[in-house]
Amino acid sequence: MKALLALLALAATAVAADLNTLTDAEKQAGWRLLFDGKSLTGWRTYKEGGKIGAGWIVEDGLLKKQAKISGGDIMTEQPVSGSVDWELSWEWRIAKNGNNGIKYFITEARKSAVGHEYQMLDDDGHPDGKIGPHRQTAAYYDVLPPAPDKPIKPVGEWNASRVVVKGSAVQHWLNGAKVLEYELGSAALKEAVAKSKFKKVEDFGTKVTGHILLTDHNDECWFRNVKLRVSK
Repeated sequence: MKALLALLALAATAVAADLNTLTDAEKQAGWRLLFDGKSLTGWRTYKEGGKIGAGWIVEDGLLKKQAKISGGDIMTEQPVSGSVDWELSWEWRIAKNGNNGIKYFITEARKSAVGHEYQMLDDDGHPDGKIGPHRQTAAYYDVLPPAPDKPIKPVGEWNASRVVVKGSAVQHWLNGAKVLEYELGSAALKEAVAKSKFKKVEDFGTKVTGHILLTDHNDECWFRNVKLRVSK
């Protein structure tokens, strides 16, 4: 039994060593890691100078949001300029009945951490999933739904997601498939925002300089291989 546990521990160490790294090709393409697999370096609270709560921990090369332990929302220290194109890539898994999300276009010009959110959810188990597809995984939360045939993995398994911003076009990807695309500032988006909970947020739905933020919805969620590429 001890030998088996030792082998499992070695396997886990080997897997962790392969996580949160960039290939030479990725480095040449301009990718950089937002999570180093060891610490929360590069992340801070929405309000500058605040302390990240105990709910966020690094474990076996994974960034884990612990359930029922407050960590607060955390965001990148550096914002992404509104004048550039960029691509965010990450892998995630969520616990049964869980809720989380990655937000982008987070600006401190607003009084709270309001931004466009790529929803991550147990669509079948969480109450938000029953409200409609505009609140389910890969949605632009509460504004636009993803494709109904999105290739989502079962709860507890790893999903791979991307947000791609090219000019005024934004794409949401899930497990290799583009599942949503919308145009910033377009009449169609303004109409969708007007029907959402964000209808009174100034400039919501436009391209702005902003941070990337991981939400704390008090549910267990894991992240790995979080990386960003900015192209001018």
